[in-house]
Amino acid sequence: MIWKRIILSFGIVCFAGVLNARELRKILDLEGSWKFNIGDRQEWAGENYDDRHWETIDVPGAWENQGFNGLNGYAWYRNAFDGEVLNRLEHLYLNLGYIDDADEVYINGNLIGFSGGFPPDFYTAYTALRMYYIPQECINFNGENTIAVRVYDVVHSGGIISGEIGLYAKGGNMRTAYVLEGIWKFTLGDNSNWRNKDFDDAGWDNILVPGLWRNKGMGIKEFYEKLVRKSTYGWYRRKFQLPDRLKGKSLMLVLGKIDDFDEVYLNGKLIGVTNDGLPFGRSGSWQQMRVYPLPQEYLSLHGENVVAVRVIDMGDRAGIYEGPVGIVEQSSLARFLRTGG
Repeated sequence: MIWKRIILSFGIVCFAGVLNARELRKILDLEGSWKFNIGDRQEWAGENYDDRHWETIDVPGAWENQGFNGLNGYAWYRNAFDGEVLNRLEHLYLNLGYIDDADEVYINGNLIGFSGGFPPDFYTAYTALRMYYIPQECINFNGENTIAVRVYDVVHSGGIISGEIGLYAKGGNMRTAYVLEGIWKFTLGDNSNWRNKDFDDAGWDNILVPGLWRNKGMGIKEFYEKLVRKSTYGWYRRKFQLPDRLKGKSLMLVLGKIDDFDEVYLNGKLIGVTNDGLPFGRSGSWQQMRVYPLPQEYLSLHGENVVAVRVIDMGDRAGIYEGPVGIVEQSSLARFLRTGG
């Protein structure tokens, strides 16, 4: 069928997020022996799960070459690292190289990233570099941290097959920026209530930001339907608590590049719009960096805040597809846009 051919052509080019690995430096090597188990149980993501009875496997390397010949389907990897060797002031990333075919990645039981799609809506992401931002709140800087990787493979090589596996740091200053890359809530459609702070988005899909809509949140037929429509609406939501270090500062919200048009709300209040009003093929909005002021009167300094982003896509790629994404002091905006830090 035509929609199957279209998905195959798109499925192998999806990516974990736009990030130049050359901007990062390796601070902790994670290549070598990992724990490994065949099957699929969500409890295996937990930081306190006892994996002593699991097999061991070398990472990187296809599992077929390590005694698991003919293995297709689900398997999990687990490893640990010491948070005491990390610098709290740096932006930290987990590089898992290239995984065949789809993955979900957890730090201390917290989902930090994913690529590809699991059954029943499988699609491969074997060409995508897995470079996932690790939110500060997920890290235990005083002791051991657990990495758990859920993998689904269909045919040929499976698992964490290649790459320079490890923890990486990006230059920047955590005192002047709060990174919002990572897991957001997402849904297709359009409803004005979705901008409101108290709206319950628990039933929405997870999506990786930055990244394409196709990376999560749609079935195959639904994606094909998006391609042939004139425009499609999608909404993102992200909750955050403003760090003490940024309270009272003049702040800017950076949302990277969005395809095509957007309206952005903070706690239900409109704070920015990008829409040149031109049709597909002539519009240049998708190339513009989104930078909007965060009015102090709209911010909750001692509780939860919600950013809601309404996106209108006219075709081709869609969504918050390129970073940096975060909150930054106005005085540090130029550096953040240049380095993402």
